[in-house]
Amino acid sequence: MSTFRGLGVAMVTPFNADLSIDFKGLQRLTEHLISNGVDYLVVQGTTGESATLSNDERRSILDFILEVNAGRRKVVFGIGGNNTMGVVHTLKTWDLSGVDGILSVSPYYNKPTQEGIFQHYTHVAGATDLPIILYNVPGRTASNVSADTTLRLAKACANIVAVKEASGNFEQISSIIQNKPEGFEVISGDDGITLPLISAGADGVISVVGNAFPAEFSALVHHALSGNIGPAQEEHYRLAELITGLFEEGNPAGIKACLKHASICGDTVRLPLVKASDKLSDKLYQLMTKNALVKA
Repeated sequence: MSTFRGLGVAMVTPFNADLSIDFKGLQRLTEHLISNGVDYLVVQGTTGESATLSNDERRSILDFILEVNAGRRKVVFGIGGNNTMGVVHTLKTWDLSGVDGILSVSPYYNKPTQEGIFQHYTHVAGATDLPIILYNVPGRTASNVSADTTLRLAKACANIVAVKEASGNFEQISSIIQNKPEGFEVISGDDGITLPLISAGADGVISVVGNAFPAEFSALVHHALSGNIGPAQEEHYRLAELITGLFEEGNPAGIKACLKHASICGDTVRLPLVKASDKLSDKLYQLMTKNALVKA
């Protein structure tokens, strides 16, 4: 099974002013990530605004990134939802050649029990031979995947190989790290706590801030994984205030403002999201210049 240790980036989906997909911007972003230390690309996660895209658009984005990437980095594709049979159907019917793993968010809205979550993921795992990364983000799903359920799935399904943990619950995440089977990876889902989680034994991060600043965040992650805490702390504090600012008006509005400042792609998002306010955009630009992340 593939390893997802290190820095993965949950890629944004650039849009043109008419809300069509900006493939030129997507190509610039892909090359930007590959050339600046990213270990794998995560396509169509939350940050990619997958909820606002049609299946045809999601397919075209995946195919385009696979073509541009040309095997240089691993590619993880987001396939999840609150309709178990729908997720299973997608996994069984889509051509996923070239994809190295699946990121699958825990069912949202339905608010299933832990047994329901367990059975959902066992059905998902049985629909594909690809490695699966569980995605626990209770702030969005309104349903936490407990440590016991994560560990149960890790032991029951050979192709469930990792969890992206965005619960922010250190006690829960520490319990998973401490009790997980050998080879099962724990991935931070929050940029701001990546350093302490790696220090506690986590294997890396699937990042938002890495879209705009992959070299800097890659340095943080790889220093931390190597036990070089001093240099990792320098990058952590260099990025900390900026990371907080990114989420003041929701994701991915903040990171798209940074990408616009960095001339990688525009800041357009699709409704019901709206792009960052001028006030936040200016604040992020000031933080970028203050920390030498963009030329003033």
